[in-house]
Amino acid sequence: MLRRALAADVRGFAPRTTPAARPAEIIRDIAAGRRCVDPDIAAHALTENDCPLTDRELEVLRAARTGASIAEIAGGGHLAPGTVRNHLSAAMSKLGASTRHAAAHRAWEQGWI
Repeated sequence: MLRRALAADVRGFAPRTTPAARPAEIIRDIAAGRRCVDPDIAAHALTENDCPLTDRELEVLRAARTGASIAEIAGGGHLAPGTVRNHLSAAMSKLGASTRHAAAHRAWEQGWI
């Protein structure tokens, strides 16, 4: 989506979760001739083709990196614990990691989470 927007000469791109005070700054920057792209969105766009993981696998790895338990990840993501285990297992397999923490660390090192 970001690449299409930039190709269409969009000057600013921010997520809906942008703090309320930030859009005014973004508009001023764009009016001054600068381009404004949320860094998280830009990072995701740069790595999206290289990452073998699904969005849900990335989500559970982000939570696993914080040390959250399966139950905590499930509750935070509105998933069943078995579903969380399945996503973690798939991510571990794709990344060649023996634990969810190792998989989360590898994904973090690669800049995917």
